[in-house]
Amino acid sequence: RPVIGVPRETAVGERRVALVPDIAKRLVGAGMDVVVESEAGLAASFEDEEYTAAGATVVPAAGEVYRRASVVIKVQRPQIDPATGRDEADLLREGQALIALLSPLTDPQLAGRLADMRVDAFSMDAIPRITRAQSMDTLSSQATVGGYKAVLIAAERLPKFFPLLTTAAGTIRPARGIVMGAGVAGLMAIGTAKRLGAVVEATDVRPVVKEQVQSLGGTFIEVEMTPEEKAAAETAGGYATEMSDDYKRRQAALIAERVKDADFIITTALIPGRPAPRLVTDEMVASMKPGSVIVDMAAEMGGNDEGTEAGKEVVRHGVTIIGITNLPATMPGSATQMYAKNLQTLIKHLVGDGTTATIDFDDEITKGATITHGGKVVHEATAKALGIEPPAAPAPAAAAPAQPSTDADATASAESKDA
Repeated sequence: RPVIGVPRETAVGERRVALVPDIAKRLVGAGMDVVVESEAGLAASFEDEEYTAAGATVVPAAGEVYRRASVVIKVQRPQIDPATGRDEADLLREGQALIALLSPLTDPQLAGRLADMRVDAFSMDAIPRITRAQSMDTLSSQATVGGYKAVLIAAERLPKFFPLLTTAAGTIRPARGIVMGAGVAGLMAIGTAKRLGAVVEATDVRPVVKEQVQSLGGTFIEVEMTPEEKAAAETAGGYATEMSDDYKRRQAALIAERVKDADFIITTALIPGRPAPRLVTDEMVASMKPGSVIVDMAAEMGGNDEGTEAGKEVVRHGVTIIGITNLPATMPGSATQMYAKNLQTLIKHLVGDGTTATIDFDDEITKGATITHGGKVVHEATAKALGIEPPAAPAPAAAAPAQPSTDADATASAESKDA
């Protein structure tokens, strides 16, 4: 029986957990064992007793989780635990599988290390955005949470109402906002802002999203594009691409006229594996009304606003610029529920009707999500980032679950690090 291991997340500010009790129950019912580190779900309001009631085994330390698990599932990629100084990757062993948000293009060196350790690694943020994989699409599920929370933060920081109000004390005009980037996060931000009563405009390099913006009640800020620019604006996977300098100049000129009247801006523009495009200049910020708010959802990748400081809230020219780097973790209950469902669906996809995963590189989802396998980096873009050629896709082969470690000395060492 495969053993699914769920350690507590150690990243600073991370309150999500990889599995909720309800999904743990479903995995147990599918013939798997689930081992959860004590208090792993506490920050997301899931208590140990709920996991036990779901049929999972709760253990006191992460070392025990890693020792017993054949498949380790996490939210964040392995990193140094700031509380203990322990490197989580050191707890993995040959033959184990790891599923997490590995960000392989941001940290390709980790992929190389996992390959050297002969750990089969699957990245939730590398799953292709195709119809068949929608229920596994973690980027979309977490972006939904982030787009919603970004607007709530803007509403809380803005020193005025969002909706139009007619009162005995006079009429309050609605807040005006701009959402930059109309992907999943941007569309959620538009819908949330409209529900709160704001007047919303949106911009995106992909002209195909215009109807989606309008369907949510937003106004699309449309930059004139050549046929060549329209064709190049979107990847086959639906992601925005880096546009030409001439397009950026035209876009910036148009946005500069709109930001002067904006009370808040939500920026969401990201390009996979690249620094975030700069959309808001210091000059634009200076043109905004004092008290206005910018929530930069691209802060972790450098920010869409040139004044953004990752993880900080700063004030420039009287405008508050908020660079929270992990918005989904600020709503851990809902974010965890969605992430756990994504994980369950991927596990079911890999396992099928049995209990042994088959790594089928002819399957688009499996191929896209698999970063390392058989001691090699098999994800093409990650291999290129490391300067190596990805190996030719091997024939489908069953990946037997790793057996629990029986090395008593190694076990004691791992557990002592968690004490």
